[in-house]
Amino acid sequence: GDVELGSLSERDLTLLRRDRIGFVFQSYNLLPTLTARENLTLPLDLAGTKPDPAWLVDVIESVGLQDRLGHRPDELSGGQQQRVAVARALVGRPEIVFADEPTGNLDSVTGGEVLDFLRSAVDDLGQTLVLVTHDASAAARADRVLFLGDGRIVDEMVDPDADAIFDRVRELGG
Repeated sequence: GDVELGSLSERDLTLLRRDRIGFVFQSYNLLPTLTARENLTLPLDLAGTKPDPAWLVDVIESVGLQDRLGHRPDELSGGQQQRVAVARALVGRPEIVFADEPTGNLDSVTGGEVLDFLRSAVDDLGQTLVLVTHDASAAARADRVLFLGDGRIVDEMVDPDADAIFDRVRELGG
């Protein structure tokens, strides 16, 4: 439902972020002493809840890390770490996931794999996703692209390709 953010206390804002919003950042923000599985379920553990077992299996299978769940972050590649971070954002079934430059620290092949997974989260898992990026090819995977200028939406495109996005950015002076 609708929530008026301005009227929420700091505690209520924290609960909202924890319980209803997933976050994926450029840096993976995994705890080095925890395994991939422990990092994945950490938000639920902090909330004192258990993951839905069937959903947890779906998320783990969709990121393709079933055989790496017992490994710590330093035993995982950058792409594997980011997939753990993405799965962590999804495991609590948030109403929306915000992904801020989620491929910024990855090579193009691994970044493409992470973007494919995010796209499948939308298509196959029904997830709502807001992706912030400067990468036209990453933005081209979206259903809708919003262009920002001076903190405002200045244009939008529906189902664009990377060339169309790049051209629009150039037209807008970006």
